[in-house]
Amino acid sequence: MDLTGQLLVAMPNMGDPRFDRSVVFVCAHSEDGAMGLIVNKPAVDMVLGELMDQLDIPCSSLARDTAVHFGGPVETTRGFVLHTDDYTSRLQTLKVGAFGMTATQDVLEDIGTGDGPERALVMLGYAGWGPGQLEGEITRNGWLTVDASPPVVFGTGDTAKWIKALDVIGIDPLGLSGAAGRA
Repeated sequence: MDLTGQLLVAMPNMGDPRFDRSVVFVCAHSEDGAMGLIVNKPAVDMVLGELMDQLDIPCSSLARDTAVHFGGPVETTRGFVLHTDDYTSRLQTLKVGAFGMTATQDVLEDIGTGDGPERALVMLGYAGWGPGQLEGEITRNGWLTVDASPPVVFGTGDTAKWIKALDVIGIDPLGLSGAAGRA
């Protein structure tokens, strides 16, 4: 099972409140584990202008009020930018289908000057799973998997992404149960 480029949608029984109603873009998945970014949780009290000021990066007035997201509970001071595939960093960008993920400062510099990707989410931290951990969580009914698309990730407000991701696979959130069963 390779979930790279998929969305993970948290089930209602998710025991970890950091992932409650989360939608996670899986950037990498292999036998060594998985890495993803939560795409629907804005960071508390942080906007892009403040982050850019902390890094001493000039930022256009248009980008200053853009939300910074909580990408996950691992390395919460490390930055990541999930973006459309129209942008490639001069240093390094991981291409994942119709998306790119860049973790180098040059993407922030380009966003600040208006030369960055067409659509982007700036994140602090990431979600990580060890070998077999994510597969186990899926087996225990912790996550649903959904094909990722730019309209869901970038074209939907943060509070609506969970419902929109479920809609992609035809699931009404009112019909979801946190309990797994056997027929």
